[in-house]
Parts: sequence; structure tokens; C-alpha cells
Amino acid sequence: MSDLAFKARELDFGDQLADKRAEFVLDEVVYLDGNSLGALPASVPGRVEDVVRRQWGELRIRSWDESGWWTAPERIGDRIAPLVGAGAGQIVVGDSTSVNVFKALVGAVRMAGERRDEILVDATTFPTDGYIAESAARMTGRTLRPVTPAEVPGALSDRTAAVLLNHVDYRTGRLHDLPSLTAAVHGAGALAVWDLCHSAGALPVGLDEHGVDLAVGCTYKYLNGGPGSPAYLYVSRRLQDRFDSPLPGWNSHAEPFGMRGDYEPAPGPARGRVGTPDILSMLALEAALEVWDGVSVEVVRAKSLALTDFFLECVATYVAEGRVESLTPVRHEERGSQVALRCEDAGDVMRRLVERGVVGDFRRPDVLRFGFTPLYVGFADVERAARVLGEILG
Repeated sequence: MSDLAFKARELDFGDQLADKRAEFVLDEVVYLDGNSLGALPASVPGRVEDVVRRQWGELRIRSWDESGWWTAPERIGDRIAPLVGAGAGQIVVGDSTSVNVFKALVGAVRMAGERRDEILVDATTFPTDGYIAESAARMTGRTLRPVTPAEVPGALSDRTAAVLLNHVDYRTGRLHDLPSLTAAVHGAGALAVWDLCHSAGALPVGLDEHGVDLAVGCTYKYLNGGPGSPAYLYVSRRLQDRFDSPLPGWNSHAEPFGMRGDYEPAPGPARGRVGTPDILSMLALEAALEVWDGVSVEVVRAKSLALTDFFLECVATYVAEGRVESLTPVRHEERGSQVALRCEDAGDVMRRLVERGVVGDFRRPDVLRFGFTPLYVGFADVERAARVLGEILG
């Protein structure tokens, strides 16, 4: 046994989250793509069967009341809230991340007022956020200005209405400074909108603590909600009575069954709803979130950093010098829960890794991306992944 393999065994022995692995459906594959799609929690299939066979099949429409379907968006939002540092009554679940980005950004611009005519957007963002921001700017008559997160403080002015930022860069895994950037945005009198897709469930976020105005995130990555599971929208309690959604629907009406011709927004997080919730995937998500019972996000973060540190150590040992270059920051305060390696012929390398039972993903043109989900990834997985990578790269 190599020194690193022995070290992996020792680290696994001391892992506070080791028992959580049994709550997921796993096999012998080293799964390092949970930053794209989380593994299946073992409780989900039975819950979905009950929803389909009993709640839908037997109770049918009665389930909106008797099975709690109607209140699911807010109820599940309250389950997510502790994972992102939010108090209850500020998160609603539903729609896609893209739709929620649109709601949050346009809502922020409307609250900022007509005199502020510029939107700042993370120039390194996931493409959809950029597309949505460009459309929101056109629809609200604002100018869109792409800047990197590091450039935000210097780009802010009394023209800035809102700033849309990613907490973690989806390609490199760089963690941006949410507290200081939010404070800078507020110092300019603007509103901060954060995309949490690559941080929620992997590290502490602190939405309430740091005064974030609005935030959105998906649930199928580190929250393990399943493919296409609904996203969520956070609107700070201090802004809820001012939040003017650009997508008012009957579900967000103060009297949804009043069928009135005039729109009156519901109070609280329900103001972020639009239409009929996707109940099947929403209740699958609710079951998936049970794996977080009794789990501290701080413990998750500590293991995440230990996993990524160990992976970088193993790569440095097993992979010949010069074959890969890490794009992920070394400093813990700048690192999310993934490692991105630049590599020649990265697409072919990832294909060969998958054939050898190590699943990550490839980002064009030359990036190998490995996500570390602390609830089910162990240190032996990390050692094996780096060792196989070294063998493939010769």
C-alpha cells in the first residue's frame, strides 16, 4: 500500500461524515461530478413511489391539502434555508435557476429605482446568467456592464441598480468574497443578487449574516435533488414587501383561488411563486434533503477543504510534472468544493477516466473538473481518482 493510500485510510477513519455515505445509492465508481448532478439519496425512490401511487393515484386532487402539496414550495424552502444561512420564511422553491435569476434581477432593478440605469454582471458567469442579465437590461431600459468580481468595487457608482454575481466560478472553483462584495454593492446604494449553484450544500453562505438582498440556486448539485429538480429564490425579509416580481402568477396572488382580474401579491416568500409547482420533482427534493438532518455545514466545509487539499497532494505525487495545471486557488478562502485541472487532450483524458471508473467532467477547451461532495465522497475515492489520472497521463 502506498503512503497516500495509507493516509487516505487514516483520513476516512476520522471522517465525521463517513456514515452519511450509507444514505446514498452508490457503487464502485468514484463519483466526482456531484457539482453537476448529485448522487441519489436512498430515501428518494420510496418517497417518489408513495407520491405517485398513493398521493396522486389514490388521493388525487385531495393531496393539494391532505398531502401538503400546496405548501411545499415554502416548506421545502425552509428546509434549504439553514444550508445557506437564512432564517425561515425567506426562500421559495420552484421554477428553474434561470427563471429565478430573471425574477431576482428584474425585481432588484425595480427596487433600485429609475435613476439607477446600469446593471453589473459577472463577466465570468455561467452563460445563462449572462443571457438573462442581457435580456433583463433590455426589458428594463438599463445598460448592462460585464465586469469580473474583482473589478466590481471599482465599477460601482450611483448609476448601479443591481449586481449579479456567482458565489463560486463554475469552471475554476474559485470562491468569491460574498461578504465584502455585498458590502461594496450596498455602499454604492445598489442591490446584490447572488447565484449559489456551486456553493449551497458545500460551504457556509451566510445570506442573512451578510445582508444579501436576493439569491438563487439550483438543487440538483450538492443538494442532491435529482435531474431538473426545482431551483429556489431567496428574498430578504427586509425587502419582501417591496419585491415586485416580473412574473406575477396565480400562485403568487394574495388570493390564488379568488380568480380576480387585478393582481395583489402574496406576502412573504410566496410572492416569488408563479404557476403550479412541479410536485413530483419537488417532493423528490424534499426527501433528498433529509440527508442533511443533523449535519453541520461547517463540518461539510472542513471536509470539503480536506478532500480538495488531499486531491491536489495526490495529483502532485501521481501525475508527472507539467502534465496538468491547477486552475483552482490554493488558498482556502478562495476555493469552493471542486478542483479544475488544465490538461492537454482533456476531453479524451476524461473519457478514459470514466472508462476506468472515475467520473468527473470536461469543460472545453482543456479543463478536467472534479467536484467533491463531502456527504458521500471519501478520501480513498480521492486517492484512487488521482492515481488513475496519473496512470492515464503516463
